[in-house]
Amino acid sequence: MSTTITLKGNEVHTIGALPSVGTTVKDFALVDSGLAVKTLETFAGKKKVFNIFPSIDTPTCAASSRKFNEEASKLDNTVIINVSKDLPFALGRFCAAEGLNNVETLSDFRSSFGDDYEVTIADSPLKGLLSRAVIVTDENNKVVYTEQVPEIADEPNYDAALAALK
Repeated sequence: MSTTITLKGNEVHTIGALPSVGTTVKDFALVDSGLAVKTLETFAGKKKVFNIFPSIDTPTCAASSRKFNEEASKLDNTVIINVSKDLPFALGRFCAAEGLNNVETLSDFRSSFGDDYEVTIADSPLKGLLSRAVIVTDENNKVVYTEQVPEIADEPNYDAALAALK
């Protein structure tokens, strides 16, 4: 069952729905800018905020990465994980240029993260990219908050995502 969102008012669909609150997130194998593979185990024992977006090279995606980077330093035992289909090199370039040192920015370019978390866009010019979504888990990988941003061009609800960590 797909989820309907919009891109500048035009209907777009994801392949499914975000993981439900109370469920455990699936493992993943995402790639960092140094081409190292990061998995759920890499972040064991930490609360996680998955900031998922189509591409770092769009203004809204860049803004959400900056905002979560700013907030990350204020959070105890929490990691912010930015995820997109961008190549690791592009993500590394962006993070270096922006000074984003408080977040993990990982690429889904060769994994099944988008399908496993059901955030892959199924149609539209963005087909194959990831939708804009936020998933927050506790230290045990249980989902405590999700947001499928209804309009891809809009930023997520930062306050609600961060409040779920408390």
